[in-house]
Amino acid sequence: MSRKILVVEDDTVTGPYIAQGLKEAGYAVDLVSDGREALYLATGTSHDLIILDRMLPSLDGLSVLNALRAASIDTPVIFLSALSTLDERVKGLKAGSDDYMVKPFAFSELLARVEILLRRPRASDMAQTKLTCADLELELLTRRATREGREIELQPREYRLLEFLMRRQGQIVTRTMLLEGVWDHYFDPQTNVIDVHISRLRQKIDKGFTRTLIHTIRGAGYILTAER
Repeated sequence: MSRKILVVEDDTVTGPYIAQGLKEAGYAVDLVSDGREALYLATGTSHDLIILDRMLPSLDGLSVLNALRAASIDTPVIFLSALSTLDERVKGLKAGSDDYMVKPFAFSELLARVEILLRRPRASDMAQTKLTCADLELELLTRRATREGREIELQPREYRLLEFLMRRQGQIVTRTMLLEGVWDHYFDPQTNVIDVHISRLRQKIDKGFTRTLIHTIRGAGYILTAER
């Protein structure tokens, strides 16, 4: 399942340009050009990240952001703005944006910032005490894993690996993401350390059960899902 991004940009060239680039990078994209429509979508539909223009018709970006945070919606937001003064950047960050980019910008930098924010755990995720996928459960406070009520013993690294996959359930997770998120190192992505640990985790999570939860996506990475 692709991560979904809401792009709010009223410029008829910039908006489609960003949306197309994100789609080519594998994301699902909703594109709107109006502040009120953006607020309606952001409060009624689940998005993994919002790219929000500062100057918008009907409702400006700062007002949209204030309304989202007042409604306790913690979706990460990247502000895009032609307003480059320090005061404007501070206003955006104080309103609850997670990043602020000044126009004009390079799409490669925007994409890099998107990827960084999507790897960061959200406050609502951190508040969770249990992760579930089908009959697999992971208790975050006790670090206890069970499947069909049967306890699964996990080594510390296996627990971190499983938690990382379960927090991104339905999303393809690349080898680089796993190395950075689970090992906290920038190894060569071709190293077999991931294959070894995924294999051991599969033995514990999937062996002996009728439904496989951990899948390999050839040439892309891994995915934990009950839907395949």
